[in-house]
Amino acid sequence: MRSFAGLALLPFAAAIPARVAQNTQSSYDYIVVGGGTAGLVVANRLSEHQNTSVLVIEAGGSVYNNTNVTDTTGYGNAFGTTIDWAYQTVDQEYGGGSPQTLRAGKALGGTSTINGMVYARAQDAQIDAWEAIGNKGWNWETLFPYFKKSEGFQVPSDYSFLQGSGVTYDPAAHGYEGPLKVGWPPAEENDGHAQTLNKTYQSLDFPVPYNQDLNGGDMVGFSLFPMTVDSKLNIREDAARAYYYPYQSRKNLHVLLHTHANSLTWKDGEDVTADGVEVTLANGTTTVIRANREVILSAGSLKSPVLLELSGIGNKAILSKYGIKTKVDLPTVGENLQDQMNNAIEYNSKKNHTQLPDFISYPTISQLFPNTSSQIGARLYKQLPSYAAKVASANGNVTKASDLERFFRIQWSLIFKSKIPVAEVLIEPSGDIFDTEYWSLVPFSRGNIHISSADPTAAATIDPKYFMLDFDFESQVQVSRFIRELYSTKPFADQVGVEISPGLSTVAADAVDGAWSDFLKSGYRSNFHPISTAAMMPKEIGGVVDTSLKVYGTSNVRVVDASVLPFQVCGHLQSTIYAVAERAADIIKAGI
Repeated sequence: MRSFAGLALLPFAAAIPARVAQNTQSSYDYIVVGGGTAGLVVANRLSEHQNTSVLVIEAGGSVYNNTNVTDTTGYGNAFGTTIDWAYQTVDQEYGGGSPQTLRAGKALGGTSTINGMVYARAQDAQIDAWEAIGNKGWNWETLFPYFKKSEGFQVPSDYSFLQGSGVTYDPAAHGYEGPLKVGWPPAEENDGHAQTLNKTYQSLDFPVPYNQDLNGGDMVGFSLFPMTVDSKLNIREDAARAYYYPYQSRKNLHVLLHTHANSLTWKDGEDVTADGVEVTLANGTTTVIRANREVILSAGSLKSPVLLELSGIGNKAILSKYGIKTKVDLPTVGENLQDQMNNAIEYNSKKNHTQLPDFISYPTISQLFPNTSSQIGARLYKQLPSYAAKVASANGNVTKASDLERFFRIQWSLIFKSKIPVAEVLIEPSGDIFDTEYWSLVPFSRGNIHISSADPTAAATIDPKYFMLDFDFESQVQVSRFIRELYSTKPFADQVGVEISPGLSTVAADAVDGAWSDFLKSGYRSNFHPISTAAMMPKEIGGVVDTSLKVYGTSNVRVVDASVLPFQVCGHLQSTIYAVAERAADIIKAGI
């Protein structure tokens, strides 16, 4: 391997739209692996200390001028391009038998460059559940200030195109000085459609209320959600635009693009202390960059656990299989993978829509099952021990059934006692079509991700185990029925034509659960919200990181990204990841 000190001028400098560092160092105080949603937050905040040097290692490049990224109406345009990791799962045993593709951003800015831009936080009770499983100090009250710290909310009254749109907000729920622009794009203009939908939701047998602002801790209801957009310029606001480009002139903040992290390197001695990261540079050269203080993994739920395993942290049986020396035997690395399953129902519209926003609702279990939620809750509660045993058996009892049952009981309580939202219904008018995407928010199924080789370029084995547990399928069926009820309820029904997909000839109006199986299990996709593969929990119940996000058994390795979230959240992940990263940065800075 060649020394890193000889690198002088980075070959990718022209790709960045403003000034970049003209030289690099052989070592840094902090190395952040992954220049994405979390990594750039941490790097930005650590580099606020002028005497603290920070390096970000990013496998992708700058997408500052990539229209597949900047276009606020271009969701999906970047899928399958060079800036999409497009991770492949194994064939899904319970979910149709085929593999799924998990989209994730391979660019400076990470998945925030290709996601749906929805800014929707979690239900407060969900964050409180983090503390309930042993993460002292992690709850809604402590995290809420960090949601606000990251946010630069754009007040709707400042934008004339929002007049008459129906957009509302709670001023106390937002931050106004943060780096991340949050607001609404010009597409939020509408012709009274929001008001029509609101009346329709209120007319359901079990009404869904209007939610003035879903970001204040209560997400239940119909809402006009904000997005991570620059409302003035009408472009996407990603992590790089918010946390890197305005600050890239800092002499102590460097970024290496098109650079792949292969593994961590370790100091000699009894303590497990990382002293650097082995990387492959854009020109194919392999070298080691030294870390004087810490290495922070922010490579995402589908990369960070893989890097831990490649570095000797994980299940000893898996590591030895591939000839990797075990530094820390931590069997739950890569376990507890949770994701959501996304389906879609389509209807004809009686009107051609040229510029309408998407509309969102978050119903509770009582709104989905208005007459049977109590019976369903009682039945599910009795099933939790068997659910836990099934998941534990599938992962070789790496996670104890007793611990899983505890997690499931907390999740059950959130659904049936705290009445968190259990589904998202996203109506997307386009032309003469109403496309409605939907997903159950808190599935019980748990999968895993592990290395398939000691070769860092080899694809990992990803198995989310979609639809593994019956309740996940049952709830997805019931959301489908809920959507059909919505579309047949006035006044919205007056604007709706026939159901195109699945159509009543495929799934009859009175179809039993089983009749939905082919449609749901052959037509779903990942919702691209994988979490918990390096979960923040006490070690004895399966945790990978502690409450300071430090990996158990190490002295200076942390994970800061979606992989540390112990439970799936109701909102879209990015807002919570920004907040977690902001809090993590403060935790780290407290030790500087």
